[in-house]
Amino acid sequence: MKRLFFYQYVRNVRTVGAVAPSSRFLAKAMMKSIDFEQAKVIIEYGPGTGVFTSEIAKNILPETKVIIIEQNKAFHELLKKTYVDHKNIIILHDSAENVESILKKHDIKKVDYIVSGLPFAALPVEVSDRILTSTKKLVHSHGVFITFQYTLLKKNFMHGFFKKIIITREYRNVPPAYVFTCTN
Repeated sequence: MKRLFFYQYVRNVRTVGAVAPSSRFLAKAMMKSIDFEQAKVIIEYGPGTGVFTSEIAKNILPETKVIIIEQNKAFHELLKKTYVDHKNIIILHDSAENVESILKKHDIKKVDYIVSGLPFAALPVEVSDRILTSTKKLVHSHGVFITFQYTLLKKNFMHGFFKKIIITREYRNVPPAYVFTCTN
């Protein structure tokens, strides 16, 4: 899995954004804000090899709907094989830029949580802008957008979309990462 991840990083440095998958420590830090007992809809952007997806799958209730959006074909195929038996996890080969039309197709108007592994610091500003504009629109008033970054470069940019951002640091990830927990 690490070899696949590194290979995809070398081939797709602008969209993969890391040389190795996130650690289980970062995955647990990303899940801290999710109330799995109450979550009805969870979206994940850019799951890569599925470290966060695994934590989501372990904790969701059978009635929780999860939509995973992965643009990288190799990662998408890996995730489809891994979660083939999870009927409430829908894995799509698409871009997070299309999240609004994706949710429309699935008759979902609002979501409780959006978890993101997207490398906003590496994405073109206009792509990040489109994704975060849609994200803000789709998250319930009580919902949460959770992402991580390796730097604080995009902190002010994200404040343009979310009123409140709590930032924590997970040092047990390589490299250490900042977890952004964002609310409207």
